[in-house]
Amino acid sequence: MKLHLANSDGQNLITGHGEGWVQINQTRVENSLIVTPEQLIEWTVSSFEALTASHFEALAALKPEIVLLGTGAKIRFPHPSLSHSLINLGIGVECMDTGAACRTYNILMSEGRGVLAALIL
Repeated sequence: MKLHLANSDGQNLITGHGEGWVQINQTRVENSLIVTPEQLIEWTVSSFEALTASHFEALAALKPEIVLLGTGAKIRFPHPSLSHSLINLGIGVECMDTGAACRTYNILMSEGRGVLAALIL
């Protein structure tokens, strides 16, 4: 799916997504990643089943206001013990399929929110 939003301020915008890939600005990415308005970070998560508490601790270290967890083609929810580092800091966690996470990220980013999308591809 191609997304159309204007991005004139140099922030990371998700401009497209499909099975196994996302496009950030005009760059196609085929590995799991963390997207913030200012940063693209490789995320060493090979699958939903591979998630560990340390993956969520890495997200917490970035100090977002909210984390959008894109879990692939369908929505899945990690065990609460994995995401407690985020919850303990008052960081919101929303789980959704990766397409929904991409669209939601763009909306929250455009509103100036402290959003982070952690996308499992």
